Amino acid sequence: MSIFSRLGDIISSNINAMLDKAENPEKMVKMIIQEMEDTLIEIKANCAGAMATEKRIGRDLAAAASLGRAWGDKAALAVDRDRPELAREALLEKRRYIERAEALEREQRDAHEVVNQYQEDIRQLEEKLAGAREKQRVLIQRHHHAEDKKRAQTDIRRYETSDAVRRFNLFEQRIDRMEAEAEVVNIARKPNLEESFAALEQDDEIEKELAALMEKKQGRSSTTL
Repeated sequence: MSIFSRLGDIISSNINAMLDKAENPEKMVKMIIQEMEDTLIEIKANCAGAMATEKRIGRDLAAAASLGRAWGDKAALAVDRDRPELAREALLEKRRYIERAEALEREQRDAHEVVNQYQEDIRQLEEKLAGAREKQRVLIQRHHHAEDKKRAQTDIRRYETSDAVRRFNLFEQRIDRMEAEAEVVNIARKPNLEESFAALEQDDEIEKELAALMEKKQGRSSTTL
């Protein structure tokens, strides 16, 4: 079933509103574009036919006007030759072609209006079609973006729940524990600042005590002598 039943439906349609209600906007806009393209082809064909008709009427009008003038000239010639009855017949023919030309003028005006209407319909339809194609481009971009985003999120969730991540986390925890143990060993082996100064002070006391013993020994040696 056609989305649009006639040209007026397309011209007056609100494509955005139609797409908002559609379950599958991308598919809907594709159908709308196809319907517009088909209608545009049909209208252009009708317009071409109307233009051809207008040209044909124009040719018939020019021929009728030319024949009317020719019969007028013949009527004048008949009068010059004192042939009034022949002149009357010529004038009747002239009138017949003049009336034919007047009728063709009315047909030509009507045909011209039809062509103008077709051209206006084509202009409006092409504007609608351009808008629909732009909408299709945007929808396709959004659709592809949404698919890529969904795929990426699915991959991320799958990666987060995978066994590889679990093993990686365990390995990371093991390294953290090893680094912590190394820090503990370094702290155990490295004397703190107070212990370093205490060692220095203890060294000074030992040196003093050693010096006192040496001095006392030397004193005993001097007394013996």
